[in-house]
This record gives sequence, structure tokens and C-alpha cells, in this order.
Amino acid sequence: MGVRFASLGSGSKGNGTLIDDGNTCLLIDLGFTIKEAVRRLGRLDVSPADIDAILVTHEHADHIHGVAGFARKFSTPVYLTPGTYEAKTMGQLPELRKINCHSTFTVGSFEVTPVAVPHDAKEPCQYVLCSQGVSVGVLTDLGHITPHVQRSYQGCDALLLECNHDPVMLEQGPYPYPLKRRVGGDYGHLNNAQAAELLDVLDLVRLRHLVISHISEQNNQPDLAREAVKPQLSGWQGSLVLANQSEGFDWISLG
Repeated sequence: MGVRFASLGSGSKGNGTLIDDGNTCLLIDLGFTIKEAVRRLGRLDVSPADIDAILVTHEHADHIHGVAGFARKFSTPVYLTPGTYEAKTMGQLPELRKINCHSTFTVGSFEVTPVAVPHDAKEPCQYVLCSQGVSVGVLTDLGHITPHVQRSYQGCDALLLECNHDPVMLEQGPYPYPLKRRVGGDYGHLNNAQAAELLDVLDLVRLRHLVISHISEQNNQPDLAREAVKPQLSGWQGSLVLANQSEGFDWISLG
């Protein structure tokens, strides 16, 4: 079957990303209720029993809300940093694996590299996952691009990249001032221009699929995000997909 990936949904109301290589199926984050997660998995022809493990990025509700309940109900192992575990009361889990966010580890047939990121959480990380010579990067929920992030996401065949907000829309939008400062700050979320700047330094020759992710429904528009990265993708031969909150995106195959 090769490696493929899909999304249950992407945004401030809930997140979840699937990656599957025919041997191991991993779920990165689960910000939905159990009932809603099962419904969204079914849309992708996946059952809860198919999930071999959940990898958690950080403790914010839109990424972790359904993790503990799902894990208990379906006996799913959970991988997360000690800081994330300590920041969120999760109760008894069937199988808890605390990870070092600076050390690569293996889950089934996947090699998983956590990437420490600047975000307003206890010990947040994002992930690069490799199997069958294919690399998929997931990069959302960070306030700025560090040199470590730049190095970690070189050589991806597919990348889910946050374009959370347009700075002008955020500034003029309905959020209270403290929340605007948090979202737009160095430990908040990437804006469209920051995402485009990362693409400037990545190896686009290898990159086959780019998914614009975690688009704010209040402070961004899909067309603004697409236009922001368009100059960096001039001449690029890959596919550009926009993830959304209601449906995420369907399976994308990497062969």
C-alpha cells in the first residue's frame, strides 16, 4: 500500500492526523470526543482498532481532548513528553510511553523524530515520521521558526504546515488584545508569511505534497494562506492541499 496520510480535522476546534504504511497506523493528536473521532475515522474507512498508537504534540484541548478517553476505550498506547503528561490530568492509561523530545524512537514500522518547538505549552513537540524511505512532517502550533525546526524538516516528502493567521485579520479581528498577543507572539502560532519563509529554506525538490494546516476560522482565509505561499512554490511540481476544520482532508498517498 505504501505510506499515506489524512486528517480528521485541522483547526482550533479539534485536530487529528493519521499516517499509515500498511503495517502501522498512527494518530497524531485527538482533539475530538470519542463519538466524533469514531465518526471521522469511519469517513476514512478506519476503525478505532486500526490505530496502533496516539502521538501527542502538546496539552491544549484542541489536540488532546479525546486522547485519554479514546485510549482507555480502545486500549491504545499513548506517546507524549513528560511535560505534556504532567500538564494535563489524563487518569489511568492502558499504555503510557513518555518520550524524550530530542530522541528518535520507533513505533511499529515507523521511525518517529520529535521536534521541540516554541509554543505556549509545557513541553511541546511536533513530529517527522519515516517509513519505507518516505518522510512525512507535521508542523503546527509554534510561534516562530527556529534553526532546529529548519533542520528537522529538510528532506520531507510531505509536509503539513501551519498557516494559522493573517496578521492584519488578527489585528482587526474580534479577539481580545491579550489573546491577539498570544496568538501572534513568539510562542503562539505561525502566520502565513512565517510559513512562506520556512518554505524558502526547505528542499522543495523532494517535497511532493504540501498541506496548509491549522487555518484560523476567525483570523485567516484559505485564499490568503494560499497566496502567501504561492511565490515560494513557483515552478514547484507537487500538490498543494488546504486542510479544514470540518473535514480535514482525505487520504494522500506517497506510494
